[in-house]
Amino acid sequence: MPIYDLAVVGAGIVGLAHAYAAAKRGKRVIVIDRDAQANGASVRNFGFITVTGQGAGDCWTMARRARDIWAETVDKAGIAVVQRGMVLASRFDESEAVIDAFLRTDMAEGCARLTARRAQEHIACLRTDAARVSLYSPHEIRVESRTAIPLLARFLEEQLGIIFLRSTTVTAVEPPRVETADGVIEAETVVICPGDDFTGLFAERIAAYNVTRCKLQMLRVRPRQPVRFKTAVMSDLGLGRYLGYADLPEAELLKKRLDADLRAERDNGIHLIVTQSADGSLVVGDSHHYAATPDPYASDAVDAMILGEFDRVLDLPGRVISERWIGTYASAPDRWRFTDKPSDSTRIVVVTAGCGASTAFGIGEETINELYGSAA
Repeated sequence: MPIYDLAVVGAGIVGLAHAYAAAKRGKRVIVIDRDAQANGASVRNFGFITVTGQGAGDCWTMARRARDIWAETVDKAGIAVVQRGMVLASRFDESEAVIDAFLRTDMAEGCARLTARRAQEHIACLRTDAARVSLYSPHEIRVESRTAIPLLARFLEEQLGIIFLRSTTVTAVEPPRVETADGVIEAETVVICPGDDFTGLFAERIAAYNVTRCKLQMLRVRPRQPVRFKTAVMSDLGLGRYLGYADLPEAELLKKRLDADLRAERDNGIHLIVTQSADGSLVVGDSHHYAATPDPYASDAVDAMILGEFDRVLDLPGRVISERWIGTYASAPDRWRFTDKPSDSTRIVVVTAGCGASTAFGIGEETINELYGSAA
């Protein structure tokens, strides 16, 4: 009999979500990761668990479920929720129609249209002319990803008995055998969560999904004077990029306006997200560039465009940049995720968009239900 019911390969948020879903069902779980600690997209992002604006249907549904699991888990794992909710501030006439159209959808439950004054009750430093009409959502949760992922892993290990095997490379998977550079592990089922590593396990199967990598640039900004952001902040560029808005017919005129007025930002995949950390600093991003092997260099010109939108939306004179970094994640042209099935007992799960933290817990439940039957 295999020692473990489930082996999870990959300890990013997608892998941890699968381990969590299985452990809650009483399964014996081991998580194997090639790195000594979390180092990829899961700790380089905003920690912004985003529901509103996710693509209609499957993505939005998974985000809603994942948000609920995050909400149930943060206190148990000792993870601080730094912010709740989101304000999307818009300044273009064409954005108003998109916001109103979104508010007529089922996805807008609990959301509201705000005036500039009402939006400034959430973020006092919002420029009035950048928030002619704003969309408010209460659904988002913001955690500090750099600490939240390690705390989640510790919770899974200490409270749920999940075994973690780090600094270990998996070389072959054929349940019940999981071969590693340090020996064989026995597991009834295996879920492989490779992130943006496409050349390792089952490379030929992953290649069939036409995956590539997305590189993004992010910054940490420190305001000169203390300021409080009750919610995360987005801007018109988000309406043109997040599919829950951008796929609406009313968004076509806005996208044309953005292409005309913010051509460089659109060409560089820039849209504004600003979240606040417990120390008062702001995590700001981001850009999107695609390549099989993105270069490792951050562009000053791209950072300047991100900060240009930041300054158009927020009145924070004297702000300074204290940190810059690059992230990468898996991307595909025609889907936001895929689950491949090399065998009845093996799954490969990849989120091919920048919404892993926002959806992984929902995906994990789905996979475990498929492998072991729906929970009672």
